[in-house]
Amino acid sequence: MNRRVVITGMGIWSCLGTDLETVKRSLYEGKSGIGLDCDRLTYGYRSGLTGIVESPVITKQMLDRHTRAGLSEEAQYAYMASRQALAQACMDDGYLLENEVGCIFGNDSSAKPVIEASKIMDEKHDSAMLGYGLIFQSMNSTVTMNLSTIFHLRGVNFTLSAACSSGSHSIGLGYLLIKQGLQDVILCGGAQETNYYSMATFDALGAFSVRMDAPMMASRPFDRDRDGLVPSGGAAAVVLEDYDHAVARGATILAEVVGYGFSGNGCGISQPSDVGSMIAMQRALNDAGLSCNDIDYINAHATSTRQGDMYEAIALDRLFEGGRAWISSTKSMTGHECWMAGASEIVYSILMMQNDFVAPNINFENPDEYSAKLKIATSRIDTHVNTVLSNSFGFGGTNSALVIRKVERLKS
Repeated sequence: MNRRVVITGMGIWSCLGTDLETVKRSLYEGKSGIGLDCDRLTYGYRSGLTGIVESPVITKQMLDRHTRAGLSEEAQYAYMASRQALAQACMDDGYLLENEVGCIFGNDSSAKPVIEASKIMDEKHDSAMLGYGLIFQSMNSTVTMNLSTIFHLRGVNFTLSAACSSGSHSIGLGYLLIKQGLQDVILCGGAQETNYYSMATFDALGAFSVRMDAPMMASRPFDRDRDGLVPSGGAAAVVLEDYDHAVARGATILAEVVGYGFSGNGCGISQPSDVGSMIAMQRALNDAGLSCNDIDYINAHATSTRQGDMYEAIALDRLFEGGRAWISSTKSMTGHECWMAGASEIVYSILMMQNDFVAPNINFENPDEYSAKLKIATSRIDTHVNTVLSNSFGFGGTNSALVIRKVERLKS
């Protein structure tokens, strides 16, 4: 089978906002969601910079106490984003109980509950003191196990762990399963915890910007004067659906997923690769049956690190050769949303597509020798966006690229 795969719902919980309209406005205005968390400095970080993500308020009217106890921080974010996505797709409890819906989310850590459990054991030496919820919070599958239980999801159910490509690969695999006829509907996305426990090891690598005197200017993808990435997080969710299934139930179609590409670098564990990046992008274009000149906008992975930005810029220059596509990294506004990023950037791209603009790569003031060759949007571009390529690359050399476009209905 070779079915068409569309997106009929999306939700977001990020430092740019906790609803689609607010996030759209932030993207349109080039508004940063980055701030300074002094608790990180007290804890021992080199950098206190982070995306400032609102803590969800999940009431007993929404979920019972027993269920809330099992929700990790990133599962809370994912729950809030998924509520939005399912509501936009017009999938209420009745629909979810009567139809098989799958769930694939990207998540590569759940640090806080593991550390909290260890502290209790070190102090009390009694596992009975750990309580009920920590086991369900501490597993990497915390997001999908909670979402599938809360929303009665009875289809495919697993967590995808692939570093900073996790969210993108989750959508890619959901797309393949629906395309091949194995599922009709899958809730996909990515989630990332934002507590200071979760990012200390990254800080130890010296990967973070220390431009703490100007937090909103700290994330500078492709800029010559960048000094590191800014960690961030939250959650994004999309409802993937077979085109015919969506049309039959009268769903509003937001976009179509037309291509998925992937590759592995096979080199150093933290070493990016222009070749690996190109293979993933070219594979996505081939899968979509498109050429480079068909792409209107590229949401770059670019995280504001020298090596990562450099190798992606080399790959983009070689593949697109000064082509027509505008390029920006929304991480200039959000920071690096890690396991969530590949999913959130699909949501950001669809918002641009729906509202005819390309969000700016803010803080891009001085190109380096690699980024100078790229068509980077230094300010908002008001233009029709019909087809988007979104890149995600992660530690261990895991690369993912997705192509989405405005939906074209089949002729009767």
